[in-house]
Amino acid sequence: MLINNFQELQDADFLNGVTVLVDKPLEWTSFDVVNKIRFTLKKKLGVKKIKVGHAGTLDPLATGLLIIAIGKDTKLIDKYQNLDKEYTGSMILGASTKSFDSEFEPEEFYPVNHIDKVLLEKVRNEFIGLIEQIPPKYSAVKIKGQAAYKLARKGIDFKIKKRQVEIYGFEFLEINIPEIIFKVKCQKGTYIRSLINDFGKKLNSGAYLSSLRRVNIGEFNIKSAFELEELIKKLSEN
Repeated sequence: MLINNFQELQDADFLNGVTVLVDKPLEWTSFDVVNKIRFTLKKKLGVKKIKVGHAGTLDPLATGLLIIAIGKDTKLIDKYQNLDKEYTGSMILGASTKSFDSEFEPEEFYPVNHIDKVLLEKVRNEFIGLIEQIPPKYSAVKIKGQAAYKLARKGIDFKIKKRQVEIYGFEFLEINIPEIIFKVKCQKGTYIRSLINDFGKKLNSGAYLSSLRRVNIGEFNIKSAFELEELIKKLSEN
């Protein structure tokens, strides 16, 4: 059962199955959100166990829509995960980082004087449709059972296989070089950080993701999401 407002939240049968949409705050992991909600519900309901899961990880430096399934609704997680995603974000041209985003300071710098709107449009079109990409080494992709980012932080060398994903739409909302505001609609499993890193290379320059916000998962929209702080406050009420 999808909960859309605080009144429904107060009357919800969490153990029987509830789905809520949450606006994940900056610097929280998706797992942090799940843990916070699980802890709050256990205390509210007076139970030792309750199933809580999310459908589609967001990086700590990304904000936006997170589908949280509770109780019997956790059986729907696979269905939710298969839905298409839509993001808005910003990129910085002329530099790259080892995480492909702003977690680390730029370590390489490139010229941008040759980049104009004609080149941007030409390269943008090359990234619409089926493309191949390699997930960032600083990601949760599993390498022999371990998260890639844990190996990367230890300085262990490894390779990640290419994967095919589909980009349904890639639009520029605002161009103010070196910054570009964009929107992307894509298949599940797409790494926007890799998309932006590869986009920079195709420009004969560089680029990294400076902000990201997930606004849609299938038909679910960020406008229907609860702010996490308000959600926790309401769940804590008797």
